[in-house]
Amino acid sequence: MIQLSPAAASEIRRLKLKQPQNVLFRLTIKSGGCSGWFYDLSFDETVKVSDRTFDLNGIPSVIDADSLKYINELTVDYSEDLMGGGFRFQNPQAIAICGCGNSFEMNPESIVNNQ
Repeated sequence: MIQLSPAAASEIRRLKLKQPQNVLFRLTIKSGGCSGWFYDLSFDETVKVSDRTFDLNGIPSVIDADSLKYINELTVDYSEDLMGGGFRFQNPQAIAICGCGNSFEMNPESIVNNQ
């Protein structure tokens, strides 16, 4: 399952305070980026039929079924450095990661095995 580091959970909670009260944290995997796939983090008030809801570190969260097959055992962290703050992703299913750390490549066999 997906893990949020304490720093990532704290940052998501901070960002959530600026949103309407009933929003959910949404993690989506989208096609694109320099390595083929990228992580999209947002807030959403809508839960779709294909969504699965989770409690991640006390944060109501939603992930669509298609994205789940790309993020088994994903760890999301947050850190600040001289270049600014940002979320960092550790995905054991990724076979290559872009220099920015937000885009990744998957082994097609690992996608099929996790459906």
